[in-house]
Amino acid sequence: MGRVEGKVALVTGGGSGLGAADSEALAAEGATVVVTDVKQETAQDVADRIGGGAIALALDVSSEEHWQSVMAEIKAKFGRLDILVNNAGVVLNADVEDTSLEKFRWVNAIMTDGVFLGMKYAIPLMNENDGGSIINMSSTGALLGYPIFFAYSAAKGAVRSMTKSVAVMCQEKGYKIRCNSVHPGAIETPMVQTAEGRDAKPVAEGVLPPGTPGAPKDVAALVLYLASDESRFVNGAELVIDNGVTIRPF
Repeated sequence: MGRVEGKVALVTGGGSGLGAADSEALAAEGATVVVTDVKQETAQDVADRIGGGAIALALDVSSEEHWQSVMAEIKAKFGRLDILVNNAGVVLNADVEDTSLEKFRWVNAIMTDGVFLGMKYAIPLMNENDGGSIINMSSTGALLGYPIFFAYSAAKGAVRSMTKSVAVMCQEKGYKIRCNSVHPGAIETPMVQTAEGRDAKPVAEGVLPPGTPGAPKDVAALVLYLASDESRFVNGAELVIDNGVTIRPF
């Protein structure tokens, strides 16, 4: 029996990077995965690769109408939603002085509004059945001062706070829904490669030295744990996965 056997999972930004790795890990352990991305063709590629009844849907996470449509389609096709991975994200290399209001709003529309809308519309569907697990992708950018990632860090800080608010709300209302945030450091994904202006490079196996990016599968393993019933006592937590970056004194 797989660790998430029989569960239906929705992953945003599932067409590449962390979202693709999350989708693969969940499918490998028995979940039926709804892979969503603003680019449906990339989501379809992932869904075709992981199989297991996975489907691909186009989703602009900043659009309330898109969220309503996707949730309606999941309800009609599967009748339930057990796992939501709010993963979709973008990065903008600019400090506060160089960040325009337009760009600030663009970044936050995807990673603040998108997470808010995902939770807002997932919770009612989760409540119709056995509850579920919401996993919000934050970042070490919510915990450290990165001047060059001003708008990104603002959005990820909002994700951190919204996660705790929803976790407590669900407990107070008696919902069987847990909500946790994941805070990766540098992970070898297309988004990080773009931010650093470089090509992809392989990630070694085994324990990695400090300053070395992790692999998407490292984060996916944590997402899988949070999605499973193994983590039933983990709620409202911020789980840092950064190879010790945030605890180093220098």
